[in-house]
Amino acid sequence: MPSAGAALTRGRRRREMAALGMGLGGRRWVRALRRSPARVLPPPQEPAEEPRSPVGPPAVERSSAGPGLWYEKAAPGDGRLRKVVTVAKSRSFRDRHGKVLLEGLRLVRDALEAGAVPRSLFFSAAGLLRELPQARLKGASLVKVKFEEIKSWSDLVTPQGVIGIFSKPDPAKMSYPAAQLASSVPMVLICDNIRDPGNLGTVLRSAAGAGCEKVLLTKGCVDPWEPKVLRAGMGAHFRIPIIANLDWESVPSNLPAAVQVCVADHKDPGAQAEAEPVPQGAGRPGSASGHPKAPVKSKPGAAPPEREDGEGMEGSCTPELTTRYYYESWIQAPAAVVVGGETHGLSLGALHLAASTGGKRLVIPMVPGVDSLNSAVAAAIVLFEGRRQLLQRNKQEDKRQKVPVGG
Repeated sequence: MPSAGAALTRGRRRREMAALGMGLGGRRWVRALRRSPARVLPPPQEPAEEPRSPVGPPAVERSSAGPGLWYEKAAPGDGRLRKVVTVAKSRSFRDRHGKVLLEGLRLVRDALEAGAVPRSLFFSAAGLLRELPQARLKGASLVKVKFEEIKSWSDLVTPQGVIGIFSKPDPAKMSYPAAQLASSVPMVLICDNIRDPGNLGTVLRSAAGAGCEKVLLTKGCVDPWEPKVLRAGMGAHFRIPIIANLDWESVPSNLPAAVQVCVADHKDPGAQAEAEPVPQGAGRPGSASGHPKAPVKSKPGAAPPEREDGEGMEGSCTPELTTRYYYESWIQAPAAVVVGGETHGLSLGALHLAASTGGKRLVIPMVPGVDSLNSAVAAAIVLFEGRRQLLQRNKQEDKRQKVPVGG
């Protein structure tokens, strides 16, 4: 039998091993370490960073509008339409960057067909692009936006969902409609200090309707590419050449040789003479007095009215011009007609140019008490009468050529 001392020794060992966390299980764990060497783990590494996309707007959604034609859908908060509409309505922007804003399906289509170069086109429905000559849209930035956004920036009462930014058209590079060119007559319209946008747009429309070859705008006229002028013009900007911002020294170089320049006077000088009462129905229809009036001549040396642009300078004299009623024979080819603004009327530059070419002062007779006609109305009356006289003269010349000469 084991002695008591040996038993005490074994008990002491067990207690020491228990204190050290070892026992039978501990011995097995040590043996396991001896059989399987410890594996050295590498230090933890930070995860690789994903490549960052360049700073800028997210990729836009693009859709096809036809062969070779793509458009993008504006994301929420896209401010491009607001920006271009705001700056394009400024004349300084139009002059500095050479761009104009066109709104409405018809106006944009007329511009594209005439050869105007589109830069950006904002539209609310893809179907609107099918109503435009798509071949002319290639190269332009096409952006689809919500109709509400176009409506908020539109100047139209009923927006059509199309707004375009175009390069300012160059008359020398435009392709005007063949029917317009074939029906034109040798007549040029000169606008003198017409400042009202609605009046100028209507004048341009009348000039296109009367078949004028081109329209010249002198300094002091409103910008023909202002949105209000474009709306009133109803597409006339793309049917007839318009040359703007001319001084009177450069006007003759834009006129044909041997031209006769006539001026349309808003006021009837005969109506301002003594107005004698006449029986109702007496006199010429439409005449201001009861008897036909002889041609009136402008008074030499008369003081011209003061003008904001400094045209009515002291020491200047009004040139003497023979006066004709607009319905009398006054036109000869080629011809030019000057129409002045309602506020300031005809400038001295216009009267001097008419006198130097043997032109006449054209009067539209009115009843006493009527101050003057609207400049757009006066332009329409004179231009269409000038067209009638030119066409009638052409017919008479054709008849003479057909009559055989007696031998």
